[in-house]
Amino acid sequence: MKIALTYDWLTNIGGAERVLFALHEAYPDAPIFVSAFEPTSLLYMFNNLDVRTTYIQKLPKPIRRRHQLLPVVRAHSFRQIDLKDYDVVISSASAEAKAVRVRKDAVHICYCHTPTRYYWSHYEEYRRNPGFGNLDPFIRPLIPPFVKWMRHLDMRSVQGVDYFIANSHAVQKRIKKYYHRDSTVIFPPVDIRRFKPERPVKKGDYYLVSGRQNTYKRFDIAIEACNRLGRRLIVVGDGTEHEKLVKIAGPTIEFVVGPDDQEITKYFQGAKALLWPQVEDFGIVLVEALAAGTPVIAYEKDGALDTMIDGVTGLFFKEQTVSSLCKAIKKFETMSFSAAKLQKQAEKFSEEQFQKNIHKFVASHRKKPA
Repeated sequence: MKIALTYDWLTNIGGAERVLFALHEAYPDAPIFVSAFEPTSLLYMFNNLDVRTTYIQKLPKPIRRRHQLLPVVRAHSFRQIDLKDYDVVISSASAEAKAVRVRKDAVHICYCHTPTRYYWSHYEEYRRNPGFGNLDPFIRPLIPPFVKWMRHLDMRSVQGVDYFIANSHAVQKRIKKYYHRDSTVIFPPVDIRRFKPERPVKKGDYYLVSGRQNTYKRFDIAIEACNRLGRRLIVVGDGTEHEKLVKIAGPTIEFVVGPDDQEITKYFQGAKALLWPQVEDFGIVLVEALAAGTPVIAYEKDGALDTMIDGVTGLFFKEQTVSSLCKAIKKFETMSFSAAKLQKQAEKFSEEQFQKNIHKFVASHRKKPA
């Protein structure tokens, strides 16, 4: 059985890229097809693998890294990939990687991180804030007809998928709602061993947010809450919202851009708590915090519901507002949590469990559905 992997793009590191690497470890002989690849120190784990790019790789770097500009071109580039030699194709996708075409007798399994946010679940948010800075007023009128067209193309690509795997129960509901397809939930893998301390760690005096600084992450809520309370907050990562976040940050807010894995692990292990103001499909970063023995203060929505136990692994706040998070932080500071219980919960989402589940699913879905 020859297997190929496809993925939207490899230009930065996050939870979805770590899922892709875990899929590679499950099927080490499978080539990885991506629209574009930027070999960097953060993507070191892919630098010596069989990563194959589309013609988008030939575009100037500033253009190919601006993913919102290229959905039509990217979908076309994936349709041009020759996959006739492969019996099973696993697309790891939240965008166009699932648009690939496979042999008539081959099986296409999509590990879906989410139906494309811009077209479906987060369309209204995208319409309000397209993320093009000063060009936003000119972009907004173009969004409705553009998204209508892209939804049509997205539905076309879905027709080529034989089986869907959802990365969470929230995504499973979206796949049913938007794509009208059933799916099986297999939680993403988390590198539990990397984050689990070898010995008890003394907690620092700071809260933590970590990840891509995109609009939907709502890191602004965490920053404003810590501004208001005068709490120290370390913001790890980079992204399109970075400059905006820096502008609203007060004197107790610190930014760390481009740390290596070892540095990130130390930040996670030393934090009083991870702040989770966003709505995520699953939330690998949240589980990484639990593995590090760090509780989480999370917005009670979607992916957090799959991973959190309120009052045991941290606590929820009900509204996605600064005031609600401030209230939760104050409550958190009157509580205590067991690192052992946090780590036990994290073990449910280990890489070993993920690969076991993936192997079982692929073995039982090697034929086209009847």
